[in-house]
Amino acid sequence: MTAKTAILSAAELRNELAGARPPVLLDVRWQLGGPDQRPAYEAGHLPGAVYVDLDRELAGPAGSGGRHPLPDPEAFGAAMRRAGVPADAPVVVYDGAQGWAAARAWWLLRWTGHPNVRVLDGGLAAWTAAGGELTAERVIPVEGDFKPTPGALGLLDADAAALRAREGVLLDARAGERYRGEVEPIDPVGGHIPGALSAPTTENVGPDGRFLPADALRARFEALGASEGTPVGVYCGSGVSGAHEVLALKVAGIDSDLYAGSWSHWCADPARPVATGPDPQ
Repeated sequence: MTAKTAILSAAELRNELAGARPPVLLDVRWQLGGPDQRPAYEAGHLPGAVYVDLDRELAGPAGSGGRHPLPDPEAFGAAMRRAGVPADAPVVVYDGAQGWAAARAWWLLRWTGHPNVRVLDGGLAAWTAAGGELTAERVIPVEGDFKPTPGALGLLDADAAALRAREGVLLDARAGERYRGEVEPIDPVGGHIPGALSAPTTENVGPDGRFLPADALRARFEALGASEGTPVGVYCGSGVSGAHEVLALKVAGIDSDLYAGSWSHWCADPARPVATGPDPQ
């Protein structure tokens, strides 16, 4: 899978929607700690797009597995079929802001074996900026036939993440102040996994929310020691923005594995070590 098969522009999406084999559209608007985004979807969405709820359909119940543990694969597959996701036809996902939620849907579909999933670069804002229309029409999708087969992308547990920090590269996609342990507005403990490097997801995009060019992303990650052929892992707070960093790495041509439980899972066990400050150790 190359960058061109991971993201697409609003202009490219417009052309595909007018073509003979238009992609299925999933609207994954979501806001951390914020209100339900379904009303925003109902007020205006891309024509034909089906709303997918991140908290209910792209995550399991919060608990010892973290704030957004992976959903049960069969439950996820059922949700995707309800949304009209086919087994082999193209799917495009978008959200309303940072691209984090769309990347979570992209990662889950790719991890469970869907062969053709892309993220709309820049999301809803890029679509409207390019003159794309929105509609409030109700969408009733045709039942899809996608059946998940987990394992197509790399997945780390806590032990594997700790090992990756020692024997490869482990990137922390959260804001720098959370990595350093200066503030922690969500989880009970601040800091980072020992050996992890700070690589905030927000630095992968420009002011318009679109990914930086592939060569700029590659230079950024290579400066952190993450390059093609190096074992790379990513985590964040709960496995949402981390999926966006995995996508950014893919745009840069670098494969990586996601620690889906992320910091919310790591710090739930007081026996796991915690590092603070600007240094990895």
